Amino acid sequence: MFGPFERAVAGRYLRARKGERFVSIIAIFSLVGIALGVATLIIVMSVMNGFRQELLSKILGLNGDLGVYSTSQSLTGFDDLAKRIRTVPGVVTATPIVERQVGLKPEQGGSYTGGLVRGLRQADLRKLNVVADNIRAGSLDQFQGDDAVAIGVGLAQKAGLRIGSRLQVYAPESQATPFGSIPRFRAYTVVAIFQVGFNEADTGFVFMPMEAAQILFRMPDQVSQIEVTTTDPDQAVGIGRAIRQALGDTPVRVVDWTQNNNAFFAAVEVERNVMFLILTLIIVVAAFNIVSSLIMMVKDKTRDIAVLRTLGAGSGAILRIFLMCGAFVGIAGTLAGTLLGVVFCLNIERIRHVIENLSGTNLFNPEVYFLSRLPAVLQWQEVAQVVAMAIALSLLATIYPSWRAAKTDPVEALRNE
Repeated sequence: MFGPFERAVAGRYLRARKGERFVSIIAIFSLVGIALGVATLIIVMSVMNGFRQELLSKILGLNGDLGVYSTSQSLTGFDDLAKRIRTVPGVVTATPIVERQVGLKPEQGGSYTGGLVRGLRQADLRKLNVVADNIRAGSLDQFQGDDAVAIGVGLAQKAGLRIGSRLQVYAPESQATPFGSIPRFRAYTVVAIFQVGFNEADTGFVFMPMEAAQILFRMPDQVSQIEVTTTDPDQAVGIGRAIRQALGDTPVRVVDWTQNNNAFFAAVEVERNVMFLILTLIIVVAAFNIVSSLIMMVKDKTRDIAVLRTLGAGSGAILRIFLMCGAFVGIAGTLAGTLLGVVFCLNIERIRHVIENLSGTNLFNPEVYFLSRLPAVLQWQEVAQVVAMAIALSLLATIYPSWRAAKTDPVEALRNE
């Protein structure tokens, strides 16, 4: 399609001579604009993908893919129910849990804070890999009896707790006395401190043995729910229906993770789509710069075009020459932006640490963003889509200026000269 003649002339026009620097500078700005737009789009989309994946893994790792709840206050006969649930295809674990919102306060000084107590058996906590694999102090060996809790590192730092410290846990129900209702609480010994990288869990979750939680919340032989993990969270809805059928007439309701966290993940997806549209405008603006630079090049090369036409070059050849000029700017900018974006995503944590060390500021506060690190997940299919879109916009931007150049009348052009 592009012969040696067109390639030679296009290459000559892309190398600015003395007196033609201004047009060349505009072309360079167009190339840089496309490169920055593509790189920014790849980086932001990768970070949004990382956020979703990290949040999904943390939330599902702590809360399970499905929850089986009683239609009344609490579940009885939970061991039998859990056994029946484990027989359903696709179910990996079924864990009975006692769960309540509580008040927390160090026994020695400190202030009150809110938290969530989750009571479960020692063996079940060991199977909860997101916690068991991230113990920072202490051990789960002592997680038994009625005087043990495991807390997050954020709560430990905020309340000044360490292994062996005593933590007072206040139940939501008060205790009636002749002098009126008083808060009901008990102090427990901290035996383990974990860090899962999810700020909400690290600062507010307290794990205690199931028997201790049942005593504290006055739930003998009862649990709040049965948490279920599956082989594939995306199939949780279908597995939930199978669990409901397996339990027959048992008065329970099954809630999957999409129902519990639907609003949260929907907000993340909406934000991701909006960011994509906004950042695409950067590439569109850069494409308009290609239009302006090519129009200026056509105006500047009017005499050259007339001479080429007089020497026998057809309008198609002129069209291809300027198409090549614009395409070079667009493709070169897209490739440079892709390389920049991919390299940035692969080293995003190192770059963040360098910037924080140089500026002395915290760019990624886990209390705001919920996660302890800045995630980035490159999806090559998405990168290919961004590249294809940028090249398509760049090529479209070259059509009108190239068409104008091809329609130049050599007689009129030389007459005006």
